[in-house]
Amino acid sequence: MKNKHYVTKNKKLIRFLRSIPEKSDHSILIHIIIIFFSKIKKLKKKMVRVSNFVISLVNVLTFMVAMMALGFGLWFKADEAKSLCQKSLYMPLLIFGASLLVLSLMGLIGSCCRASFFLWIYLFFLFMFIVGMICLSIFTILVTNKSVAKALSGKGGNDAKFGDWGNWLEKHVVNDQNWDDIKSCMATFRYCQMIPRGKPADFYKYNLPAAQSSCCKPPTYCGFEFKNATFWTMPKTGPAVPDSDCKTWNNAQNELCFNCRSCKASFLETIQKNWNKMAILNFCVFVFIIIIYSIGCCALRNNRSKGYGPYA
Repeated sequence: MKNKHYVTKNKKLIRFLRSIPEKSDHSILIHIIIIFFSKIKKLKKKMVRVSNFVISLVNVLTFMVAMMALGFGLWFKADEAKSLCQKSLYMPLLIFGASLLVLSLMGLIGSCCRASFFLWIYLFFLFMFIVGMICLSIFTILVTNKSVAKALSGKGGNDAKFGDWGNWLEKHVVNDQNWDDIKSCMATFRYCQMIPRGKPADFYKYNLPAAQSSCCKPPTYCGFEFKNATFWTMPKTGPAVPDSDCKTWNNAQNELCFNCRSCKASFLETIQKNWNKMAILNFCVFVFIIIIYSIGCCALRNNRSKGYGPYA
């Protein structure tokens, strides 16, 4: 109704301007105003097309990503010799791919066919995704920032506290069940085979990441003899230090020091450090989703306006 009233009002204004005699002193200005309003009307029609086109383009891309996720998930599921890592990955990939596929189809139908019902559902799920990203950001700050977690964990009385967020990663990531999946993924994707090879003198010059240094070789204080980057031998007299990590080391390429306490500690430390980098990526995705949501709202409003039929 607002669009109809706006168009009617502009038509009346244009008729009034055209009724003014051409010999009037303001005839040139009047013609400029008429041209200006005509351009606005044409621009508005183009903007209607643009918002729907952008939503369609974005959903074509998300459709392709969904098909790739489904393909990888089905491939992991069909592989008879799949590892524990592949078993733990295929179901999340299938769920993610199927959800993204349904969402992209609703967006395509809503934008291309001017189906407001499907576009409304699409925008609803986009809004829920935005809320979810906000909650996820708050949650990750709690579990990765020790100072914030400590401050919140101490709130409340003796019997009521806000939760032990500082140890959440330790309890839920490196527990027995999840750590087996993580170890399998490190072995499946040959994480330790990425370490540069070379002679002992050259090997110690490399500045390895904390996780690789702790999970792919025995602790330096154990005094093991270097053979290659992932093969070390224990001295005949035993390890230099009676530490449990020295006894845990195994030269099997799917074992190494994956069960060492130092490996688990370094893995958690890496997650906490890398979250700062991931936060930048999450913010960019968040801004992108907000922009798409805004354009989707424009497309929904355009769908409800009269005079714009579906396009191929």
